[in-house]
Amino acid sequence: MRTQIIKIEDAVGKILYHDITKIVKDGFKGAAFKKGHIIQPQDIQQFLNLGKEHVYVLELEPGEIHEDEAGSRLAKAAAGDGVTFSQPRESKVNLFAGQAGLLKINLEALEAVNDLPDVILSTLPNNTVVKEGEMLAGTKVIPLVVQEEVLLEAEKIAAEAGSIIKVLPFLEKKISIIITGNEVYKGRIKDAFGPVLSEKILPYGSKVLEVDYAPDDADVIAEKIILSVEKGADIILVSGGMSVDPDDVTPLGIRLSGAEIVKYGSPVLPGAMFLMAYRGNVAVLGMPACGMYFRTTVLDLLLPLLLVGERISRRDIVKLAHGGLCRSCPRCRYPNCTFGIGVSQK
Repeated sequence: MRTQIIKIEDAVGKILYHDITKIVKDGFKGAAFKKGHIIQPQDIQQFLNLGKEHVYVLELEPGEIHEDEAGSRLAKAAAGDGVTFSQPRESKVNLFAGQAGLLKINLEALEAVNDLPDVILSTLPNNTVVKEGEMLAGTKVIPLVVQEEVLLEAEKIAAEAGSIIKVLPFLEKKISIIITGNEVYKGRIKDAFGPVLSEKILPYGSKVLEVDYAPDDADVIAEKIILSVEKGADIILVSGGMSVDPDDVTPLGIRLSGAEIVKYGSPVLPGAMFLMAYRGNVAVLGMPACGMYFRTTVLDLLLPLLLVGERISRRDIVKLAHGGLCRSCPRCRYPNCTFGIGVSQK
């Protein structure tokens, strides 16, 4: 690149190489035009009013890209399904959710892009639940001018990855809830678990197929699970009876239903006695009592994954150990906290 001084009338379409300061008595002092600004016809009178009849402008050499174009190209390359992006401002381009859903980041591709010189791509954590219009990421170019070969490499990385950033919409799943325990089944106490679980499901757009009840009898629990599968449930939440007390037979009931246990026990507090299983393609989750008493538990970390159609593995649950400890803040700030950051590693 090279710089030259030219008359402002000849500078339209050129790149400003220095800030132009504007001072208003008792009012404003700052940049009227910033370095890197591409001079427009409507800018000329303002330059003249600021006493700038000549300006330094930047001339690009072959193979050089202006920061705004570079930022836009990087954002376009990174954005996948369900992602929109803004116009550049000083090379920064923001990416937004075009729909509500689960943010998916190709972590390997993200790191590869950021390993290139002169470009930055920063995102929210992988597997973040996002609303339509929420900002997901930002791009920026470090220098005013970047070599096109760097952008071409970034675009190649994104193309090979399919996309770096995308938002998966939540699927409408049919969810059965089975509440276990003689105290509820026999009407000694009112069910408090069913409403809590239903409240967690509805915001995602899924449907509660039914709320059923079972005594502390492993065979009956198994029958209820099998019946839910036959009714078309995609996900079955079985609550209560998950500890080691003699009457806590829910894990045995899940096994007797023919479900394959992925993992019993999770490195999440609250949620240590959680059980993950599958009967065919139907996810069966054993929910401990903490799910009724705590606002945020292991279920909040894994349910969004299931609702975009992902299958939970043993390794996925093991990874929850990092960030698996809830701080039990007086005022819960989840998801804007450290709880559940391990889910971003999936």
